[in-house]
Amino acid sequence: MMSAPLKVALLGCGVVGSSVARALVDNGDDLAARVGARLELIGIAVRRPDRPRPDVPVDPGLFTSDADTLVRSADVVIEVIGGIDPARELILTAMKHGASVVTANKALLAEDGPTLYAAAAEHGVDLYYEAAVAGAIPIVRPMRESLVGDDVHRVLGIVNGTTNFVLDKMDTTGAGFAETVEQAQALGYAEADPTADVEGFDAAAKAAILASLAFHTRVASDQVHREGITEVSAADVRAAREMDSVVKLLAICELLRDESGTPSGVSVRVHPAMIPRSHPLASVRDAYNAVFVEAAAAGELMFYGPGAGGDPTSSAVLGDVVAVARHRLAGGHGPVESAYADLPVVSMGDAATRYHISLAVADRPGVLAQVAGAFADNGVSIETVRQRVLEDGASRAELVVVTHRAPDAALRATVDALTGLETVDEVVSWMRVEGA
Repeated sequence: MMSAPLKVALLGCGVVGSSVARALVDNGDDLAARVGARLELIGIAVRRPDRPRPDVPVDPGLFTSDADTLVRSADVVIEVIGGIDPARELILTAMKHGASVVTANKALLAEDGPTLYAAAAEHGVDLYYEAAVAGAIPIVRPMRESLVGDDVHRVLGIVNGTTNFVLDKMDTTGAGFAETVEQAQALGYAEADPTADVEGFDAAAKAAILASLAFHTRVASDQVHREGITEVSAADVRAAREMDSVVKLLAICELLRDESGTPSGVSVRVHPAMIPRSHPLASVRDAYNAVFVEAAAAGELMFYGPGAGGDPTSSAVLGDVVAVARHRLAGGHGPVESAYADLPVVSMGDAATRYHISLAVADRPGVLAQVAGAFADNGVSIETVRQRVLEDGASRAELVVVTHRAPDAALRATVDALTGLETVDEVVSWMRVEGA
């Protein structure tokens, strides 16, 4: 038997909101059967309620600019407007009045998630946010529920489709960064202002969420070391290819342990890195996303799929809506924030990584010894060295050095030392190496 309908309020009707509204209407009967009650859309809050929206099959009278009143009368609130305010106040108001919340707002969760978690706990409602990380890919719920009995060691993610498209095309076509960004914009994969994507802000917010879930520690977006892809050159991509690797913008979340094996901190960073073509993440193409998880008992897991777009993201949103609606009917709620570990977030300098460094050096005896000395002086061990003579008539050679893992601060100090050597004409490029 069906329970009384549940009142659903939708905040935002852009690309994702439109897809959510269509799904609520087109799949209404199936959703009702899965929940045990109909999901009644009682209003859609937008800035311009009078604007025609022929692609959204709902009564035009449902559109309103009065979001505050709308959320006070709902059982479930879906927030897809993005940004910090007014989204935060609307979510808090909804919870205060007894509504569970489904949001895709990665920026808000990464900046002020604890406030939202606390409000959900105080008012006995759900806060679900599968769509905030990697679109349609189910990764938040596995981290919150499926892997909660395991010890997650590391999370590597390609969590921004725009940057993955750009770097993939640079690798497969040899095009430069600016040219490839223009192509992404023409195809709708990049915004007119792609700063949030190419500078890594979007990925950093998602990394903060993933790290918080994986390591039971509150991580904010401003604690994530962030580097974008604007400095990645065609030469960097070619250098990766020569190593049988590809360049990806990675969100990297790692659990650090002291000498006794006790967890001592977490490292959370976003930056471009070379990864071997043999690694599963290397095969993620175009605008797709993937998250690679390493756990003690489960081993290595990879979650892959479309990371953005209206329909894929709405799939994650509707999955959450069904979950919180079922909880409401059953009189319970889902997982709350788990931050008991409360580990420190370490600086980038303390993160362990590897470097690929390309040098233009004088082609004469003793140069390699000086270069090796700069690495040794900073406590960095060399894994491989490759040398070839440059055909520029200037008696120069190219040295390509790949290091073993070392603290990032020591590796950066090594690069600085190399720059100061009389025998080194130029540090042509350097890039971190991950996934090996």
